Amino acid sequence: MDNSYSSLPNLRVTGANGIDYAYRDAGAGDGVPLVLLQHFRGNLDSWDPALIDALASGRRVVTFDNVGVGGSSGTTPRTVEQMASDAIVFLEAMEFEQVDVLGFSLGSFVAQEIALTRPAIVRRLVLASSAPQGADGMHGWAPEVIGAIGKRETSAEEYLSVFFAGSPSSIAAGKKTLQGVYGRTDGRDTATSWETRNAQYDAVCTWGIPDHAALQRLSCLTLPVFVANGNSDPMILPHYSYLLAGLIPHAQLKIYPDSAHGFLFQHHAEFAADVGSFLNG
Repeated sequence: MDNSYSSLPNLRVTGANGIDYAYRDAGAGDGVPLVLLQHFRGNLDSWDPALIDALASGRRVVTFDNVGVGGSSGTTPRTVEQMASDAIVFLEAMEFEQVDVLGFSLGSFVAQEIALTRPAIVRRLVLASSAPQGADGMHGWAPEVIGAIGKRETSAEEYLSVFFAGSPSSIAAGKKTLQGVYGRTDGRDTATSWETRNAQYDAVCTWGIPDHAALQRLSCLTLPVFVANGNSDPMILPHYSYLLAGLIPHAQLKIYPDSAHGFLFQHHAEFAADVGSFLNG
């Protein structure tokens, strides 16, 4: 039987808010599960199966669509704070008493807010391609970035231009990622809607309104945190990773070479090993 992420069934659980959350459950183990939070416009199928399989080789890994995204019901909220609240309802519906959380891009904003709002439920936190709330220069993305991945219809070339660096090795890794992401033909998740795109970008822009006082909130994150990014990320510049790691008391930082926003897909084996070592403490 094939237990790889690309063959897992789409499952559903109903939260106390009445939302039916779509999710997939990978790996096994009695330890603390690792819950993943997806990027802007992403759904269950937007994760590279190679990364999930590597992460799930030694632990339980759960991916899910937040409210109004992909196969989950409801309307996508327009603030990161509400997204975090909705994610906590999912964790409660899954009867998770404590989790490790890996947030990617927009998902990393939500992950920060979950850890601040409900610190007892998050044991360790991984922030991939992330930035702190209120950081200067984060009020929306550069025109060439949102022009590439924010249109109604996007192309593989535009995805590669943001998620991967321009080198031959990075582009080759990006094409391999796309093969994995689109390799599943049966039981695919529902595509994210234009309404979700607009709501999520509203949340991104609101999160990025310059606010130096908001940066101080991160001093409350006393749990272990792993901050990571690619060295050529045009969407969330690497210097935000340095800022984030400097604001969080117990943060570790790693910048992966020759990679961009999708560094965790390009360097999936190395990143999964680093995450595993971090989570194992």
